[in-house]
Amino acid sequence: MRPIHDAIPGALAQLLRDSALSPGKVSFAWRAAVGTAMERVTSVRLDGGTLIVEAASAQWAREVSRSAGVILTRVQTLLGADEVTGISIRTAPVRANLPPEPRT
Repeated sequence: MRPIHDAIPGALAQLLRDSALSPGKVSFAWRAAVGTAMERVTSVRLDGGTLIVEAASAQWAREVSRSAGVILTRVQTLLGADEVTGISIRTAPVRANLPPEPRT
């Protein structure tokens, strides 16, 4: 008998692959692949097979870049390798109404 946490990723991938590709589906797969902390500071969209990731800051863009290989594999598992062929990471434009980032 296998533990339930071993079966969930496969079941989730099967459910996602069986539904039509949509922005909501891409966002859900992104959140499942990276977790809520990284999901909060990024936005994603799929453009011609490339997952476009916009990070809230240069620091977050570096964090996504460091993990891009693992992230891409996870997203491909959920959405299909034929749907997501690459990843492109950008820093989102600065918005005037956002508070300044804390210094590290």
